[in-house]
Amino acid sequence: MAIETEAGAMAPVMAFALVGALGVGSQWLAWRLRMPAIVLMLVAGILVGPVLGVFDPARDIGVLMGPMISIAVAIILFEGGLTLNFHKLNDAAVGVKRLVFVGAPLGWLTSALALHYAAGLSWASAAVFGGIMIVTGPTVIAPLLRTARLSKRPAALLQWEAIVNDPIGALAAVLAFEVVLVLNTATTVNAAIMDLLTGIAVATALGGAAGYGLARAFKRGWVPEYMKVPVLFALLLAVFGVSDSVLHESGLLAVTIMGIVIANANLPSYTELRRFKEHATVLLVSGVFILLAAGLNLEAVQKLDWRAVVFVLAVILVARPLTVFVSMLGSGIPFKEQLLIALTGPRGVVLVAVAGLFGERLLSLGFEDAGQIAPLAFVLVAVTVVLHGFTLAPFARWLGLTGADTPGVIIIGGSNWTTAFAEALQKADVPVLMTDPNFGHLRAARRAGINTFSGDILSEAAEERVELVSYATVVAATDNDAYNTLVTTDLAPEFGRDNVFQVMREKNESSRHQLPRTLGGRKFGAEETHAGMERLIRDGWTFRVTGLTEEYSLTDWRSSRPEAHLFAQIGQGGDIRLIRKDEDIKNGKETRIIALRPPGDVEGEQPPGY
Repeated sequence: MAIETEAGAMAPVMAFALVGALGVGSQWLAWRLRMPAIVLMLVAGILVGPVLGVFDPARDIGVLMGPMISIAVAIILFEGGLTLNFHKLNDAAVGVKRLVFVGAPLGWLTSALALHYAAGLSWASAAVFGGIMIVTGPTVIAPLLRTARLSKRPAALLQWEAIVNDPIGALAAVLAFEVVLVLNTATTVNAAIMDLLTGIAVATALGGAAGYGLARAFKRGWVPEYMKVPVLFALLLAVFGVSDSVLHESGLLAVTIMGIVIANANLPSYTELRRFKEHATVLLVSGVFILLAAGLNLEAVQKLDWRAVVFVLAVILVARPLTVFVSMLGSGIPFKEQLLIALTGPRGVVLVAVAGLFGERLLSLGFEDAGQIAPLAFVLVAVTVVLHGFTLAPFARWLGLTGADTPGVIIIGGSNWTTAFAEALQKADVPVLMTDPNFGHLRAARRAGINTFSGDILSEAAEERVELVSYATVVAATDNDAYNTLVTTDLAPEFGRDNVFQVMREKNESSRHQLPRTLGGRKFGAEETHAGMERLIRDGWTFRVTGLTEEYSLTDWRSSRPEAHLFAQIGQGGDIRLIRKDEDIKNGKETRIIALRPPGDVEGEQPPGY
């Protein structure tokens, strides 16, 4: 039976399909264009919503929109909590504590002052909205960090601040609203304080107990592997629902604590859980941004005057920097990192969702200026998302707080042929890191001046000491096929499956010893085994860098060197791409190739005039 809808309304199923298509499509297009995904999602939502009128969430989805956004935000914050492992804080711990314990209350004060004096809101509305503005948007920070490739400490500071302060901001708004409620209704001070303390206590207890209980159940094998994610989701929704029924917005605190407890429980299946959650979060962030942008009231935004501009400038240039610099006094964090964090404060989904909720509540109490809260929140989100989306990466590079300008290569396994390959990469100005658990295997690489790390690339020591953000390609090239397969399979989600490679596996007649073909990295170069590559180097084969031009193409190079094996292409700007045997590449202005060439073929490394 067909579902009846209002005239001009879209069927709910079509509305969900449109949200999914626009959200995921915007993320894919942003990846192709190398643009901030959130900018495109905002544009897409505004176009189909208030501009074209094709999609109106309130009309097409109805009363389900509010609960859907609340649950999506809860899952996003839970996934954020899953990333907060205390062992990874290291030297960022001091800065994180300052940004949470000093920065949150100070940010509340400075935001409220900006709202009152710049935007012209009453003290009641400014206090409630100022509490919400503590949040800096984990939904925005995560994709920005992925694009900007920041150094470890500033990235950790921004990520931890965003996730931990999100529920704190929601609770600050609850506290301010309770105060306003006491002053404007018959509610007593004692009752309001008891409600607030009860809600926070219940949220903390529920989140901690659920995280601990789930971790214990998983460790003891009380939940089968295929049931772990469903059980996790069901418990997450239960914790959020129960806590939120005790005190509005306390569910965000409960699920964040639950995520942090699980992240620090050393679960064997933690990585799989986190990856699944990351995939779910990508979908949810996309959907929520599309819904909020499509539901924007353009008339309310158009009513904002010059004070809105002053308010946004005051937040970006005064309130945020003042909060960070005061919080960081005496912390030992370098000024460059403080400056980057001070001028990076994008807002996201949580701010818009919670601001809209409290704006309606304040309106019901008779505060007419509360109608400006939702439009101001959306304008602040739009401006900060666009501003930081386009400026964070170049600003961080200018401060010297990013990985290498040229994405490098991690070569796992020290040997004669990997050392020779690394030397060729360095000759082509491509950063290289060679790792091996055996210190002695890296002796030749160290003599050649190659950057090395003695240890397992999958270890916690590597996470702490290796700036993975500086590298974009992984080559697993030890003499152990099983280890190569493990490394490439484990690192593929982080680097992208197209960017992890491994030396060709040894052929094995016995099916009992064959590794699954679905695991491991891509083939590249000569497609020889580790032993085969070592043999070629012993026989006098060498890696050479050659420049290609329109006059000297790949076809010309191949015709003059039919025996050579092509390994990599280096494009303009130093971007490197490892390629398979006989794979064609496009000639470009400054295109170079790295190839393994037979003995005696050493002349003509570069064409005349290159």
